[in-house]
Amino acid sequence: MNNSIRVRFAPSPTGPLHIGGLRTALFNYLFAKKNNGSFILRIEDTDKNRYRSGSEEHIIDSLKWCGLEPDESPFKPGRYGPYRQSERREIYKKAIQELIDKKSAYYAFDTKEDLEKYRYECEKKGQVFSYGHENRKGLKNSLNLGEKEVSKMIDSGEPYVIRFKTPANKTIVCEDVLRGSVSVNSNIVDDKILYKSDGMPTYHFANVVDDMAMEITHVIRGEEWLPSLPLHWMIYDAFECPKKPLFVHLPLILKPEGKGKLSKRDGEKFGFPVYATSWKEKNKEEIRGYREFGYLPVSVVNFLSLLGWNPGNEKEIFCLSELINEFDFKGLNKSGARFDPEKNKWFNHCHIQKTENNIFESMINEEFKEAHKTYNNQQTNKIIGLVKPRLETLDDLSKVCGFFYVDPVVFSEKSLKKFKNTNSDEILKSLAMLLENKEDQENLKEHLKALSKEKDWGFGKILGLLRLSIVGDLSGPDLFEIISLIGKETCVKRILSLISVLEKK
Repeated sequence: MNNSIRVRFAPSPTGPLHIGGLRTALFNYLFAKKNNGSFILRIEDTDKNRYRSGSEEHIIDSLKWCGLEPDESPFKPGRYGPYRQSERREIYKKAIQELIDKKSAYYAFDTKEDLEKYRYECEKKGQVFSYGHENRKGLKNSLNLGEKEVSKMIDSGEPYVIRFKTPANKTIVCEDVLRGSVSVNSNIVDDKILYKSDGMPTYHFANVVDDMAMEITHVIRGEEWLPSLPLHWMIYDAFECPKKPLFVHLPLILKPEGKGKLSKRDGEKFGFPVYATSWKEKNKEEIRGYREFGYLPVSVVNFLSLLGWNPGNEKEIFCLSELINEFDFKGLNKSGARFDPEKNKWFNHCHIQKTENNIFESMINEEFKEAHKTYNNQQTNKIIGLVKPRLETLDDLSKVCGFFYVDPVVFSEKSLKKFKNTNSDEILKSLAMLLENKEDQENLKEHLKALSKEKDWGFGKILGLLRLSIVGDLSGPDLFEIISLIGKETCVKRILSLISVLEKK
């Protein structure tokens, strides 16, 4: 038995990786790395009916973008492979036979029609049909049929499933790291199907078999799997497993408003991503992820880490290595964590401030190729320094720094209304003349103050019109820094352009 920490993230390729699943992967990764253990990616693809093309690639892409590289996976196999359940059929075949031999599982030949009939009869009596210890002896299965008859039915190709024989009248005491002991009477657990009629194992069976075979020490998964814990516990017992993994069921990520867990529809409703990277299905519109919305992977990881966990101090901004150092189970919460899209943006803003300028320089160069060449490195650095504090996402970059490279062609309507039907034309013409005639741009502020005093024009109005002509709006970085970078010729050209726009209003 391997004594080192081994955890797994085991998604099903039934669609894109939701950020709830990504957070589960993150907590597994953090715990493994904190304890010098292994983080394993296992693809649970036994449900062929729900399989969606591209899902596995999306899972891999999302983990890679966030820096959560598995130590073992279908693409980085170790000695515990294969890492896709569809490639582990022989392992499951052997394991299910072991349970049949131990009388912990049995063949069931009930047809869909048979089961519907039993359900209907129970409903007439005001009961709920459950295939279990109370009625299994009266149903069509190998517990009632002779060995020869069972063999004959199997050999003739009659469809069957294999069910778990849940022990009757037994108290199952399960352990969860967050919730302590959870006691359940086995009589409330029905005889779940372990093997389906298509020859594939169900999630419950494959999950336990793989965790044993891969020597998983800790199962860290979502709270929605807590009701399945007693069944999994009994399957471990049926295999006489010497040491079960420790179970940690993570709290749900809740909707921004109202009750229930976060869903894809919440993203559509509130306008935020619910996937790390974009998802595209054939003949359907692409759904953008955090990457495409201009979020940094470090900020997404940081934000997700604090949904259901806290470090026990006031610190909020973490990089991945810091999270690894800080993470432990003591910081996990039992109650659900509400998703806050605005807080998500705040984390991204904070990480953008810590990002090296050269990242932004390459983005600016790509966006404004020719115009970018007009600035030297020192000026570009200055531009980035001015706009960085105004960025919430990388997508905002061209918007907040575009006026350094491109003359505004659209002016804020609200701002234009503010200056319409006043002496704006006269002020703007005076500003153009002042900039053309004054060589010393360093004293521009003083010259403007003198103009304000001489003409009895409000200094705020002068600055507002000047900013509107240069930026296209009344907000932005320091106006005089902008003017010194773009130069007076560009300023004069933009002032004349605004005069033209106001004349048409």
